[in-house]
This record gives sequence, structure tokens and C-alpha cells, in this order.
Amino acid sequence: MQANFSEKDVLTDALISEKRATDQYNHYANECVHASVRDTIIDCLSKEHAIQEEVFNMMHERGYYPTPMAEDKKIKEAQQKFSQGVK
Repeated sequence: MQANFSEKDVLTDALISEKRATDQYNHYANECVHASVRDTIIDCLSKEHAIQEEVFNMMHERGYYPTPMAEDKKIKEAQQKFSQGVK
């Protein structure tokens, strides 16, 4: 039996896989004792985030992952909220 997957199915699977990969790399980086290994894992994490962003953008451009525009007020509130946590 041959399964035919749509472009949306393939991209959705890729996005889910990338999200799981970033979760795992982040976990490994948090648990790593050796700085050089941790740096390598963080480099991999950064690359996985870039791939995830690329897949998301492909889905968004094709209308497979629509996102509503955020209000300027809500954006500023989120920026304030998260910038306070960094200080």
C-alpha cells in the first residue's frame, strides 16, 4: 500500500520534528557538564531553530499555518513582560 502525503502533511511533520529536536537539544545543553560539549550542542540547537523557522515560514507563506496579526499594544506588553524577566 502506498501512502500519498500532501505538501502540508510533509511540512507539518517536519515542523513537529524540528520542535521536538529543539526540545531535546535544549535539554541536553542544560544537562551538559563539559563546556566544549555544551557549546557544540548549543550550536546544534541554534541550527535546529533556524531550520524550524524556515519550515514555519514555508508553511505560513503557503497558508498552512496562518497567524493573526498582533496588535501593537499586545506586542509592547509582551516585550515589557519578557524584558523585565531578563534584568
